[in-house]
Amino acid sequence: MPNPASRTVLLVSLIIMGAGWGLSFTLTKIAVSTGYQYFGLMAWQFIIMAAISWGICQVRRKPPPWTVKHVAIYLMICLTGSLVPNSISYSVAVHLPAGMMSILIATVPLFAFPIAILLGIDGFSWRRILGLLCGLGCVIMIAWPELSLPEAGVAIWIVLALSTALLYATEGNIIGKWGPWGLDPIQMLTGASILGIPLAFVLAISTGQFIDPIKPWGAAEWALVGSSLIHVAAYSTYFWMVTRAGVVFASQVAYVVTAFGVISAMIILGERYSLHIWAGFALMLAGLFLVQPRSNAQSKSGVVPERGMQEDTR
Repeated sequence: MPNPASRTVLLVSLIIMGAGWGLSFTLTKIAVSTGYQYFGLMAWQFIIMAAISWGICQVRRKPPPWTVKHVAIYLMICLTGSLVPNSISYSVAVHLPAGMMSILIATVPLFAFPIAILLGIDGFSWRRILGLLCGLGCVIMIAWPELSLPEAGVAIWIVLALSTALLYATEGNIIGKWGPWGLDPIQMLTGASILGIPLAFVLAISTGQFIDPIKPWGAAEWALVGSSLIHVAAYSTYFWMVTRAGVVFASQVAYVVTAFGVISAMIILGERYSLHIWAGFALMLAGLFLVQPRSNAQSKSGVVPERGMQEDTR
């Protein structure tokens, strides 16, 4: 197992990353409150993310490489980790409470673990199975009473929200199995964001969803900026964590996202939930405790920490 100090760093990073992502669901809800559509929001989110991450690359003097292989990698990350799931999240945010969206994202580990086993990244472990079942119990306890939402046809939006979890789990496993291809987290995020700009702008303009930035800014615009900043920090940390502790442990961030997402929705948006949610949070924390970072021996079957990430630890 990683030494206690390394384990502490991983757990603290997981909590901070989850807190930011949880807050982003509330910001997403605010961003769509004035009628902005998903492709228009994604176009400007990519611009903001690319500008920040590219600036960091320049300061570090480590720009992302642009070989054919790396472009394919950036495109995969762009589609499975940003453009498709984030567009779905923006569309779902119109129909579901922010807290509900945070709850549903907790299913990422439930998708990630079987995919990891199929790809040979992780092996079977009863302790980790128990941890994931605790996470599943959390989702059931929180989501089941909330499924009786008043809006007709809400089931389709719940399914769409779950599809984002599947995409995130797929992305993490692809990086865990074949990555990071000599790239560090900031390089991966920068390349994916730059590729996403023309894709999102073409979709935004062709669908009439383009957002004119030359206008007075309100809560929705600033919420988009805040969400983009969070995505830069959270995605970079997520890519780093996949290479350090494995995709299944990294995917546990979804449980922390659930906790902070519900709490921020209650504080900022005034959403309210029943007491059974807090029991679900207890199960979530138990699941996080049971799914620990893998040992070095286990990592040989999947992610090798030394690949591509050594440069960041000099």
